[in-house]
Amino acid sequence: MGTYAVRRTGQGLIVVIVVSFITFIEAHLLPGNPARAILGVHASSAQIQAFDIENGYNKALPIQYVDYAIRLLRGNLGFSYVLNQSVASLLAERLPATVILVGLSVLVSLIAAIPLAVLQAVRRNRPADYVLTGFTFAFYSMPTFWLGLMFVMLLAVKAHVFPPIAPQGGPVQILQHPQGLVLPVLTLALGNIAAFSRYLRSSLLDNLAMDYVRTARAIGSSNRRALYVHVFKNALAPVITLIGLSLPGILSGALITESIFNYPGMGLLYWNSALSQDYPVLLGVTIVVAVGTVAGSLIADLLYAVADPRIRYGRPA
Repeated sequence: MGTYAVRRTGQGLIVVIVVSFITFIEAHLLPGNPARAILGVHASSAQIQAFDIENGYNKALPIQYVDYAIRLLRGNLGFSYVLNQSVASLLAERLPATVILVGLSVLVSLIAAIPLAVLQAVRRNRPADYVLTGFTFAFYSMPTFWLGLMFVMLLAVKAHVFPPIAPQGGPVQILQHPQGLVLPVLTLALGNIAAFSRYLRSSLLDNLAMDYVRTARAIGSSNRRALYVHVFKNALAPVITLIGLSLPGILSGALITESIFNYPGMGLLYWNSALSQDYPVLLGVTIVVAVGTVAGSLIADLLYAVADPRIRYGRPA
């Protein structure tokens, strides 16, 4: 296990480096000029040139990336020339809000997906299974931005049930207004509910057909006991890995969701930074998301081994 963790950590570092390099190049290939965006359309050529020299934009892109990587290794994520604040402090302010949103959405997804999957597996090929399958496919196919806009229009603007804008401020202020979290969390969770329930349903059906289930029934276990004592644990273990693999999609959905509901997290920060071509913030958010995704995938793999004692990483077959 320890050898596997070390090897995966090294692979994760390589992934983070590659992601940072690709994002760095793509950000600098965006149309427009950050100097013009900051100084305004009336800035002179001399002012633009001075800005580029001060921020190192006059150098070749590979040299700019090397300079950025050196600063990154020193713990310096850069400075936002748009918000006049260090990127590290901006991320420290916005990261907790995104963690709250993503954490609540995953929790809601699991709470809803597990009983749905069990019901579908028990009622396989019956009307309840067909109806739930139709709903899950419908929500899974809906784009996040469209679903969020529909919630705003139907539940906020027309029905006045929930506020159209998420709560503002820090984590304490956000948690003090749970009603404003309902629509952002639902927008982000519904697609995950569909994915998790479909995956768990398939896993449950595969395990129900195993020999150990027939053996348990043969020695007197009821169908309910066979399902919840023998099948459920084995079927639930792969979902742990699914959550880790779903982190990139969940975080990308958080970017759209935060933009729709003006939620004060990293997604909204990234969106605004892209509009203003604030390269340091774009790169800082990307690095944090890449590290979080790699760490989540590694933790999911390790937890999978804990949940299923038959899994032993790093040992020959």
